[in-house]
Amino acid sequence: MTQLLEDALRKVGELPEDEQNALACQILETLEDEEAWGKTLRKNPDKLRRLAEKALNEDHRGTTRPLDEIL
Repeated sequence: MTQLLEDALRKVGELPEDEQNALACQILETLEDEEAWGKTLRKNPDKLRRLAEKALNEDHRGTTRPLDEIL
């Protein structure tokens, strides 16, 4: 485990139990999402290439918007 992660977990350990649980749920959900994406892309490596090409084409056409405008 890295020092940064140890420091983060130590700070999390100082929070109330409900906040610790909320953070744990967020971390686990993120890890599950990453694993799901990894599986999807391992099954079909061309999918990421196609998604990247689509994003680049949209950017070249000027049809993309900054993320802060969307959120």
